[in-house]
Amino acid sequence: MIYLDSAATTLQKPPAVSRAASFATTHMASPGRGGHQPAMRAADTVFACRNAAAELFHVEDPGRVVFTMNATHGLNLAIKTLVKPGDTVLVSGYEHNAVTRPLYAQGADVRVVEGALFRPREILARFEEMMTPEVRCVVCNHVSNVFGFTLPVEKIAALCRRRGIAFVLDASQSAGNLPVFMDQLKAAFIAMPGHKGLLGPQGTGLLLCGEEVETKTLLEGGTGSLSARQEMPEFLPDRLEAGTLNVCGIAGLLEGIRYVRKKGTDRILNHEKSLTAQMAEGLMGMGHVRAYVDQKGDSQTGVLSFNIIGTDCEMAAQALGARGICVRAGLHCAPLAHKSAGTFETGTVRASVSPFNTPREIQLFLREIARMANT
Repeated sequence: MIYLDSAATTLQKPPAVSRAASFATTHMASPGRGGHQPAMRAADTVFACRNAAAELFHVEDPGRVVFTMNATHGLNLAIKTLVKPGDTVLVSGYEHNAVTRPLYAQGADVRVVEGALFRPREILARFEEMMTPEVRCVVCNHVSNVFGFTLPVEKIAALCRRRGIAFVLDASQSAGNLPVFMDQLKAAFIAMPGHKGLLGPQGTGLLLCGEEVETKTLLEGGTGSLSARQEMPEFLPDRLEAGTLNVCGIAGLLEGIRYVRKKGTDRILNHEKSLTAQMAEGLMGMGHVRAYVDQKGDSQTGVLSFNIIGTDCEMAAQALGARGICVRAGLHCAPLAHKSAGTFETGTVRASVSPFNTPREIQLFLREIARMANT
């Protein structure tokens, strides 16, 4: 099998991830809910993961690293803290439904910053133009989950700081392979999953909370702290971590973060960009294939979309799957991105890599695409 769907979930992970999750299943209890060894072992693991994440993402206070179920959970917390009905919010033209659906559910006045694919300067200029006084918040992904397009989020965040606008970053496709530094971005929130670039299990995520943000809860319940009160604690992370944590997932996530820190995000990014460049070169050389590629190579990471002309994208992905090549097809939960790129009617086939893919796998993938495109 050749697995090229890591933009959805990384399947190939460091062996330590599954070992840690399995160990936690039988050796760890509920953190903060007891003084016995299984509970204390769980608390130590949660504490270690929170600290490792704080170090990786440059969060000064590890208590402002909140465990979530996934990036969607974190984005809902962020948006429902910052945005009230009628508030004007700017988003890029490449956002996932995890951003747009909560915004519409809040009754926000959502304004889309349009910009051509792989033209970060154009998008930055449009953000600056549209940051009018009524804008309360900017929510932007770091990397498009459809096209691998890296947006200039450092500069967008700087514009927000100068104008006093809250900035929320969706780091779903960048955490683990691009620098995501809270101390530099000074975002109100940064949300990310644990099961993609951080190489952890599904059902894990992180929400990094800015120093000056007063958070609102989505869930209320037990925290193991201030149990005599009927109000949620005011302090983080307890305020946003109601109920028992996913200790098995967090144990696996800790090992994923340790792998990323040891390997280094620069090395991971360079490896993934090299594989993407190999894919891009091969696909662009084929007749009957349209690839959505940054030909300069500056603003695309390990995600690439394409279509075989005359073949439905879902059928193409199904045919590849039958041959042991795992990709994704359709709108990828990001219809706005497809509208921006002109692929809304057709969708795309998406291939996305991880630190564990190899040039040989890409070569075999390209050979199969060439065979399909010529039949």
